[in-house]
Amino acid sequence: MTWRKFKLGKLDAYIIRQFMGTFFFSLLLIILIVIIFDISERIDDFLAKSVSLKDIIFDYYLNFIPYFVTLFSSLFIFIAVIFFTSKLAYNSEIIPILSSGISFRRFLYPYFISACMLAIFAFFLNDVIMPAANKKRLAFEDVYIKAPVMYMKENVHKQVEPGLFVYLESFNRSEQAIRFSIEKYDDERLVSKLMSDKAVWDKEREKWTIMKYYVRDIDSLGRETLSSGEKLDTTINLHPTEFKRRDNFVEQMSMSELRDFIDELRMEGSDNINQYIIKLHERIAGPFSTFILTLIGVSLSSRKVRGGIGIHVAIGITLCFLYILFMRFSSEFASKGNLSPVLAAWIPNLIFGLIGILLYRLAPK
Repeated sequence: MTWRKFKLGKLDAYIIRQFMGTFFFSLLLIILIVIIFDISERIDDFLAKSVSLKDIIFDYYLNFIPYFVTLFSSLFIFIAVIFFTSKLAYNSEIIPILSSGISFRRFLYPYFISACMLAIFAFFLNDVIMPAANKKRLAFEDVYIKAPVMYMKENVHKQVEPGLFVYLESFNRSEQAIRFSIEKYDDERLVSKLMSDKAVWDKEREKWTIMKYYVRDIDSLGRETLSSGEKLDTTINLHPTEFKRRDNFVEQMSMSELRDFIDELRMEGSDNINQYIIKLHERIAGPFSTFILTLIGVSLSSRKVRGGIGIHVAIGITLCFLYILFMRFSSEFASKGNLSPVLAAWIPNLIFGLIGILLYRLAPK
């Protein structure tokens, strides 16, 4: 195939301009509406806590926008494709385009170029802008909107480094670990175990102070040596902030930070690692869904039907919400069942990819 066959013309530029314009206009309009409703809901909190207008705008709402765009960008891409393409079909513009010798596959090129640009935009937003924005947004919420985060953790058993395990029965707001123990293993053999009723976090020295402790040392022959003391300072890879995390703390992590966190959970032997693997792969699957939803949107709305644009928009929104529903169901099955977390993140794309291929074959040629 020659380069001339792939050269973009006026029609391509027109479709790209209309696609991108419709997407950003609809997104901007909805963001303004959401912010207005959010302000009306939170105005009492802002006034009661004397929040400055500068903090409200630059610390909260400016950082709320990337979060909102990331959450709903796929939906607005889908709506933009359907709305614009339905308008072309309703005005009988697609028929002369296809009748002029342009194939339906060639007609899709500018759509996929736009989808590629939006997918790159979504990936950059997910990995670079959103984590930094969420740190500021969540910090603002902790101070002015939500109740303060309480230290609360029970029955923690984790590997803080290879061969070194920490157990604590509970952790409280005073930064005290109750029923605290440290176990050291050589391969699978226990070589030392420290037990204490309480360990206190020292903020200034960034260390744990273990109170009234007992230590069992076991040699290679199985002989035990017991020792005890009133106070012992120790440095281990365990920080109180680990007990202060909100459920959505991963929203503040970039993909590389999230991978490191997953590796840390693997080392600790955590049993809730799947939910974080799903979050990691969703950051890739989400931008990739742009291509699938674009294919479905164009194939679905390129045929002129009775009822006009409204029918296409209604069907499109239904399909988009079904996509979100599939995504939530697969995440739940992976988190609480035996479904692979990688498969769970990509199942919606696989299912709707097949739907897109079917609709493409049924689209007017």
